[in-house]
Amino acid sequence: MKMGYTFDDVALVPQFNNVPSRTEPSLETWLTRNCKMGMPLLCANMDTTICDELADILLEEGSFPIYHRFSPLEEQKKWVKKYKNKTYLSCGIGDKKLSEIRELLDLGAIGVCIDVAHGHSDRMIKFISQLKKTHPDKQVIAGNVCTPMAYHDLVNAGADAVKVGVGPGSACTTRVVTGFGVPQFSAIYECSLIAEKLRVPLIADGGIRTSRDVVLALAAGASSVMIGKLFALTNESAAPKRESDRGRPVLEAKFRGQASEDFQNDWYGGLKSKTVAEGIDFWAPVSGSAKSLIDLLLGGIRSGMTYGGARNIKELQRKAEFREVSAAYQMESKPRKETE
Repeated sequence: MKMGYTFDDVALVPQFNNVPSRTEPSLETWLTRNCKMGMPLLCANMDTTICDELADILLEEGSFPIYHRFSPLEEQKKWVKKYKNKTYLSCGIGDKKLSEIRELLDLGAIGVCIDVAHGHSDRMIKFISQLKKTHPDKQVIAGNVCTPMAYHDLVNAGADAVKVGVGPGSACTTRVVTGFGVPQFSAIYECSLIAEKLRVPLIADGGIRTSRDVVLALAAGASSVMIGKLFALTNESAAPKRESDRGRPVLEAKFRGQASEDFQNDWYGGLKSKTVAEGIDFWAPVSGSAKSLIDLLLGGIRSGMTYGGARNIKELQRKAEFREVSAAYQMESKPRKETE
């Protein structure tokens, strides 16, 4: 039986540093095979995260917005027209979805994120191939997967980037419900060994809590990192907001998984027959502006790169040395007040 590791199970070993300043490392990276971006952070394409206001901030900071697929076709057309040649769209798999996404790509979207919970399937492979036949120059992001074989198969089908992560999201219960999923650090690291050979970017999707997790994901081989909850809890997100009393007035945001019962009730009128929810919804305090979140994460990444002696993400990956750690390491790493 093979051991699997989460972000909490590993640490990076500091390397010799010849980077004079934390402002020096470049955060440029490849989102897809033919699309470069100025920073390695992506907002998850979920209905409680991405919206116009957040999209504007992402573009200003060097990222790309990926619009979610849970809105009427006409609304998606308006989005593409507003962010022409600056946005990606999302879709599921199926004949109807194929014709719709082709129409949206013709309107000026850069590409599409084919969004399936278990992306290693015959239907996914056929869908990618069919889309690439008519739109070979459009960028296709496909996922989600968590094994090297799945990554390899989607790239062979024509994917220009692959999302890695099955079950690590904060609102996801797939592993609890089904028993399936690979710990996120191991999934990224193992898939990255294939990604390096095929030269197709890997997007780490899920499990990010702090900049530490982002640094580990990048060092393990991800070209970029997709984040849901942290963006959903910003002022500008699409998440519903409410005033709550937690001893004092607090603004809260509602985040939910796309497989949650709350989401299914909103979009599909309830869970389909013979299925169960694989996600949850919850309210949590709003953290502040999306700009502040991005600055905090990018600052942590730059600091991490200096500890790794790296001027860019590729150098960070090349020099990365990992150490397996115990739960005591996590306790030792946190600030502690001495008790009398």
